[in-house]
Amino acid sequence: MATAIASDQPGHSPERARATRALMALNFFMADMQAGIGPFLGVFLQQRGWATGPIGSVMTAGGIAGMLVTAPAGAFIDHTTAKRWVVVITGISTVLASFLILWSQSVFVVTASQVATAIAGAAIGPAVAGMTLGVVRQSGFNAQNGRNQAWNHAGNMIGAALSGWLGWRFGLTAIFWLAAAFGVMAILSVLSIPERAIDHRAARGLETKSDADGAETGHAEGFRVLARNRPMLILAAALACFHLGNGAMLPLYGLAVVGSGKGDAAMFTATTVVVAQAVMIVASLIAMRMAAGRGYWLVLLISFLALPLRGFLAGSVIEHWGVWPVQALDGIGAGLQSVAVPGLVACLLDGTGRVNVGQGAVMTVQGIGASLSPAIGGWIAQMLGYQAAFFILGSFAILSVALWVGFASVLRPACEAGDRG
Repeated sequence: MATAIASDQPGHSPERARATRALMALNFFMADMQAGIGPFLGVFLQQRGWATGPIGSVMTAGGIAGMLVTAPAGAFIDHTTAKRWVVVITGISTVLASFLILWSQSVFVVTASQVATAIAGAAIGPAVAGMTLGVVRQSGFNAQNGRNQAWNHAGNMIGAALSGWLGWRFGLTAIFWLAAAFGVMAILSVLSIPERAIDHRAARGLETKSDADGAETGHAEGFRVLARNRPMLILAAALACFHLGNGAMLPLYGLAVVGSGKGDAAMFTATTVVVAQAVMIVASLIAMRMAAGRGYWLVLLISFLALPLRGFLAGSVIEHWGVWPVQALDGIGAGLQSVAVPGLVACLLDGTGRVNVGQGAVMTVQGIGASLSPAIGGWIAQMLGYQAAFFILGSFAILSVALWVGFASVLRPACEAGDRG
């Protein structure tokens, strides 16, 4: 019933307006639901005697767990009409998993916490993307996703700033309580989205249409549609290479500076996030406008080019002030991708009924790189030093650039679909 009613709503109905506001609020508060205490985990464990290698390994364990469930989570989001409750349940699970680390810092408990956090976080991304597509449809997805991402980066920035101040004033344990507060607000935000405003067929890439007898037309294609989509396969491979280098950069830079006594643990880690997220707000809005006029190819090319430069700067400037240029480049790359990747996947799979499983599949492949990055970076830093680790990690994105430019003739026509929204 919800789908049928939603499809009859006018384009600017009060329910749709309320839903889009709630989506932006959800994106603001959901950062801690996706990553728990995120980059603060490394310095929290470092203060309790952990070395960089084991820290990277437990992060990788979480990344692998999240990678394995992301595609199935996307498939589930395509089928379920309980998308709001997926966010509620996973949010509660993430907050509880983070609090486990306060109870014990044993390898088993920390690893279990990271695995649980990653599994819960894997479902949130496709769920929010699906709800957004269900509310605004394909024609409005690029613009609404751009606004969602800007609010998400703002939430990350403010959350990190508060975490840094609370960690400095009351200790790192205060960060866990802030994460719990953000989780509660995210749950309230998603529950304020009217269920009637979500067209669950549109949410999976099947716009609701009826034949002459009033019956809905259009059916989901088989999962082989993902393997046949060459531009999406190239996109996934390029993102995997990028995240293989990018995933460990932020926590390692914090460990490098704090470990050398050049910054307060909580405040410096907060600064790394605040700088990046502030740039991401602007970058996501720019990406939204660039995609509307030029498509997604150039947006993603710029994002890939940012990482080699970031790795070079991080290895050259291991100082407190280096956080500004290093994390500004992180903001450019991640901010552009936060809009371009889900928007491009939604365009490539429009009409297949497999949009969210496609989102999950792309996230899974890029998750291979992201999950391996902390372990690779952590052990390189332990054996060769931080400078070598940053140079090597930054070089992985050269492969992304090579793929993106080498297959430009295939990618550019597909990426130009971004200007439809």
